[in-house]
Amino acid sequence: MTSTSVDVVVIGAGPAGSVASVVLARQGRSVVLLEREAEPRFHIGESLLPYMMGLFERIGLREVLASHDFVPKFGGEFIDPTESKFFSGVFRADFAKQGEGRFDRAFQVERRRFDRVLAEQAAADGADVHFGATVTALLIEGDRTTGVRYEENGEDHEVRATYVIDASGRAGTIANRFGLRRTVEKLRMVAVYRHYAGLDEKHNLGVAGDIQVGAHADGWVWAIPLSEDVISVGTVMPRGVLAASTPAQVFEEHVARVPRIVARLTGTHPTMDLKVETDYCYHSDTVVGPGWLMVGDAGCFGDPMFSGGVLVAAATAVRAAEALGAALDDPTCAQQQIQAYSDFFKTGYDTYIRLIHAFYDGELVASAADAGRTTSQDMLERYLIRLIGGDFWSEHNAVAQEMRKRSEWDTFAPFQRQFGCPAYPHLDEADRKERVQARIRRAATGS
Repeated sequence: MTSTSVDVVVIGAGPAGSVASVVLARQGRSVVLLEREAEPRFHIGESLLPYMMGLFERIGLREVLASHDFVPKFGGEFIDPTESKFFSGVFRADFAKQGEGRFDRAFQVERRRFDRVLAEQAAADGADVHFGATVTALLIEGDRTTGVRYEENGEDHEVRATYVIDASGRAGTIANRFGLRRTVEKLRMVAVYRHYAGLDEKHNLGVAGDIQVGAHADGWVWAIPLSEDVISVGTVMPRGVLAASTPAQVFEEHVARVPRIVARLTGTHPTMDLKVETDYCYHSDTVVGPGWLMVGDAGCFGDPMFSGGVLVAAATAVRAAEALGAALDDPTCAQQQIQAYSDFFKTGYDTYIRLIHAFYDGELVASAADAGRTTSQDMLERYLIRLIGGDFWSEHNAVAQEMRKRSEWDTFAPFQRQFGCPAYPHLDEADRKERVQARIRRAATGS
């Protein structure tokens, strides 16, 4: 058995693991990144948010992403034929309306290729990347995790590390080892989906490149263009809805409920069999421990609604890498850095999942209306579009503030919220002033 020692070992080469490895390697840390799959595999989570562009710009990855021919996304179209869950009819979140200093676009990505781009960048920056390496055990001394044992090409290896980052996603290496994972029963949904080729956006009744989200009585339907002629379509529902029928029947019926998506599919044909993903939503109240941190889906997952999964995964990965960098530089501050990271993790996921609850409960409009008592209509639209675009850590977003008041939407046990935008930290003060000025204007006009 071979044995090596590094600063950090990262479990999982999805977006979270690769991004954490990039940031750490660029700090000059020694990093081993272990991925059990031989190659990046197919995933849902194909639609990115514009705050991702700000985050990637800050850490030097935006141009890497932009150099590939991913489909640009300038907004999201939300369709509610029932007029019961979201807005009456159709609402388009136009990312150009977020306000100055924010990127007005994101990308729709084919995840196998997107994940490969990030893993290759981690390797280029100096991380030791291993595909086909399955973690078989955590190395533990006393109460501290000190590394991992893994199998690669039929041989056993050990890598000891000052810290272990668990980016293993739904596999939940550390959560399962210590029994930390809890399901969010209210949001345990099922998705049925597939890709179509032959897409021609002349049939799109909205804006080319936009994601579409169509609400109906039993859930919602997505449509995400992945290239000039390929689109991903899926339907999300409670498990009981699928249990009462078959995936094929449910898929066809649900898609048919959203005429704007049906129109967009004109002339297309399926390129894959239907796939089913189950048991979406879970969390861990403990996301850090002696010698380890969870990032991304390893610690929490909150339904693909609003496409926030890759953003919160990448943002927690960046913050984890920054926290560990500070802890490695000054071990006396390690506990403080890691606790702040834990609160940051929970703040982002908590806000994102509140947005999901608001949709499923039909309360998003009500939350926006409550926020409208303290801000103008144009600012209200701006805050809502920012939130839909990934503004999960802002202390000053009026819509998010209202959602955080709803105790029935709590995900985690009580924690100290850690605010501070990971995508646009330089705009936090401007956001605060903007919010204060809005209150002053409303007070002056008596509205």
